[in-house]
Amino acid sequence: MEFFNSAVDTLQTIVVGLGGALCVWGGVNLLEGYGADNPASKSQGIKQLVAGGGVALIGMTLVPLLSGLLG
Repeated sequence: MEFFNSAVDTLQTIVVGLGGALCVWGGVNLLEGYGADNPASKSQGIKQLVAGGGVALIGMTLVPLLSGLLG
């Protein structure tokens, strides 16, 4: 049981980290789009920023619920 809880904690860390990285990447693309006045890059940047926030939110709220499956 302890192994499963440790695996869930590790999964949570990975998912939140990936979401955060996607947010940062989206923010960079968004700022690049504003700097070059490129609407396509701005659109891609905001989509990545929102998607990264969603992934991080899932990592913080839904992944910990996995530990209750076997407990």
